[in-house]
Amino acid sequence: MKYDVILFDADETLFDFKKSEREAFKNAMLEFGIDYDESYHLQIYQEINTAIWKEFEEGLITQAKLKIERFERLATRLGVTFDAQAFSTSYMKHLADASFLYEGALEFIDSLSKVCTLSIITNGLTDVQTKRIGQSIIAPYFKDIVISEAVKVSKPNPKIFELALNNINHQDKTTVLMVGDSLTSDIQGGINFGIDTCWYNSDRLANTKNISPTYEVADFEQLKAIIFAE
Repeated sequence: MKYDVILFDADETLFDFKKSEREAFKNAMLEFGIDYDESYHLQIYQEINTAIWKEFEEGLITQAKLKIERFERLATRLGVTFDAQAFSTSYMKHLADASFLYEGALEFIDSLSKVCTLSIITNGLTDVQTKRIGQSIIAPYFKDIVISEAVKVSKPNPKIFELALNNINHQDKTTVLMVGDSLTSDIQGGINFGIDTCWYNSDRLANTKNISPTYEVADFEQLKAIIFAE
């Protein structure tokens, strides 16, 4: 096999983050007594959240500030008043409890773990990802889980990839593959570090970025074919 180590992103690659986000946001809104309309409120929150995580990738905001700032922006957009820090605490508590794997992820990871060393690199928040990922049914298959907030560096910075390989005592970059759904985070990060990359594009989106992954797949079967190819 060409690859000895597979580095995975977590959300929108192995875990259905959109479902987790939807459940956590609804529960937090209801907890704060806001008359919740998913088609309206969730769309606004997702716009804000996507934009602020992009700012984080670009080094324009810290994760500590991001946690609260996104809900301050939400309150402003909705024209409501609530304690953004308290809302953030509620949301992250509910998010930590919402762990949903994509169909087929467990079987795929189980088969892969028999022939490769597996690790996760996530640009997530420690309190959330430790529970969502660390206590999930697939956690035992991974030798290490690197969470950006915990290590103070995030994708696409190559340092987080270097740290991930050091943690599993593997130095040969030619036998490492990074798999993730984000071109700007996972794929650009892998390219920055000098390893092969695979864009997990289950929604079959057009690549409008000037970023070229080594591979592109739409499902676990296609990914398995690449990894198990001799």
